[in-house]
Amino acid sequence: MENTLHFVFGIFGNAFALFLFLAPLITFKRIVKKRSTEQFSGIPYVMTLLNCLLSCWYGLPFVSPNNLLVSTINGTGAAIESVYVLIFLIFAPKKEKGKILGLLSLVLAVFATVVFVSLFALHGNARKLFCGIAATVFSIIMYGSPLTIIRLVIKTKSVEFMPFFLSLFVFLCGTSWFVFGLLGKDPFVAIPNGFGCGLGAVQLILYAIYRDNKGQNKKAAADGSLEMEKTNSKPHQEKPSNSLHSQDEQV
Repeated sequence: MENTLHFVFGIFGNAFALFLFLAPLITFKRIVKKRSTEQFSGIPYVMTLLNCLLSCWYGLPFVSPNNLLVSTINGTGAAIESVYVLIFLIFAPKKEKGKILGLLSLVLAVFATVVFVSLFALHGNARKLFCGIAATVFSIIMYGSPLTIIRLVIKTKSVEFMPFFLSLFVFLCGTSWFVFGLLGKDPFVAIPNGFGCGLGAVQLILYAIYRDNKGQNKKAAADGSLEMEKTNSKPHQEKPSNSLHSQDEQV
């Protein structure tokens, strides 16, 4: 029964993780359409690629037994993230492109080092421990990326920039793999995904608290800016239309 549950939660984890990996498709559709990366950062995709590569390697049978489902989804994730990084490199400005290429080189060097050391210097439990620690560290870094969004939500009291379904799938994915790790008695799967489960729960709680404020703070700020502009202007002075448009864009 325990083995069956272990497998079932692994399947759930694969499904929810796939939704997470595919979530940025809308962003990259916009990048391709505009042929520009605009203000988007490519760093999260490069770091997620490293996490997927390390987790995929950790899940292989000769590194850690009974974790093949970890390898399948992270191998898929590595392929998807590689496409994202490639698209970003094609459309990024020269300076950003150089930064991402440098980070990508570092990421591949880290992964190659882990593979080399685990294959030729370590065996058995030592290999599992080494690869597990590496995968855990970068999984926590990946899950920790929404912390800036959480801070923004608390500061603005608005969930405008925290999509509900993305938060939901972070929670579901983290929970599924957390249970998978517990059932498999594998702390290197349970610990980082328990962290992800907790962060996802925090995001959902914040969404429940501030969901009615979505977009209201931005509107209030715009109204306040317009009112201040009217107050400070001279009587009967006609303000140029492009000035007001510029104020709206800055807000």
